[in-house]
Amino acid sequence: MSLLLPRPDGTTRRYEPRATPLSLSPGSPPTSRTVFSAAHVVADPYADTSPDSPAAIDWDATLAFRRHLWSHGLGVAEAMDTAQRGMGLDWPAAAELITRSAAEAKAVGGRIACGVGTDQLGPGNLAEVRAAYEEQLGVVEKAGAQPVLMASRALAAAARGPEDYLSLYAGLLRQASSPVILHWLGPMFDPALDGYWGSADLDAATETFLEVIAAHPGKVDGIKVSLLDARREVELRRRLPDGVRCYTGDDFHYPELIAGDQLGFSHALLGIFDPLGPLAAEAVRVLDKGDADGFRALLDPTVELSRHLFQPPTRFYKTGVVLLAWLAGHQSHFTMVGGLQSARSLTHLARAYELADGLGLFPDPGLAETRMKSLLNVYGVPQ
Repeated sequence: MSLLLPRPDGTTRRYEPRATPLSLSPGSPPTSRTVFSAAHVVADPYADTSPDSPAAIDWDATLAFRRHLWSHGLGVAEAMDTAQRGMGLDWPAAAELITRSAAEAKAVGGRIACGVGTDQLGPGNLAEVRAAYEEQLGVVEKAGAQPVLMASRALAAAARGPEDYLSLYAGLLRQASSPVILHWLGPMFDPALDGYWGSADLDAATETFLEVIAAHPGKVDGIKVSLLDARREVELRRRLPDGVRCYTGDDFHYPELIAGDQLGFSHALLGIFDPLGPLAAEAVRVLDKGDADGFRALLDPTVELSRHLFQPPTRFYKTGVVLLAWLAGHQSHFTMVGGLQSARSLTHLARAYELADGLGLFPDPGLAETRMKSLLNVYGVPQ
């Protein structure tokens, strides 16, 4: 069997799918690194919605996917960017997602961290931004999950300079009942976050970020950095106080950042570990045994797929993530909240399928082929 895949020039080419998948069994959590997968949500395909309406979630499929990740030993980073916070997933749906997923984590013994932001707020002043953060922090802590203090569009718009970030984060960290993860998302993921920490100069922004951590090291479990700049991440993690972890959010350079060097390494909180979950968990368990070469041998070949999914405009990487979940059989449809299944071209989606198939990521290659053919037919590429 084979497929006709489209080329950007309007022609097609024949592709022969892989016959057998990778064999990856569930396993225990890695021990040498803390690894979170930032998980997507599964939309309800039967809901009568529009791009501007509240999100409609298929809760059974969404929670089943989290159980899949936990079964392979991964932690779940819930209600983060991968779940379309600020891009279709509204705060009421995110709050319910946090509550449901935290309860599920408790039931199965899975690790969970949840995003705390300000997306229930439109433009607002600093007092309103702080109140919005506090509301969401209360929801996450009540659910029993670890908070991730996410970067806020409202704060980026309201802050006058670094001192506003220092003051606001200091108040939130004092209130947090347990150590949190601080989140720095670059403008390639969300253009509204340009100039976060009070400066568009990343060196100056880094100093403010480090000042927040240094003032409250006991309240910071770690930092999640998504700047797609491996050099900057390495320099930053070497300046962290003892006991504060660096969770890489770099979907371009994660193998070398997780493997580390003689001076340290990064843990992981990654959107690409949604489609790569079982493979990523197995790779880190190999690293647990001290086999860095074996770890790289498993994970390095996945970087081409990750770079493809996260190519500019990077914020639409979620479309490829959901496509692969559908092709892998984790959900019955290719539908996203906010209609974002249309955010990438057919040629982009076809290449994502080809790269994922080549890695053996689909548990049932025949199902993936059948579903990909149906998508191609809908787009007018007859099979």
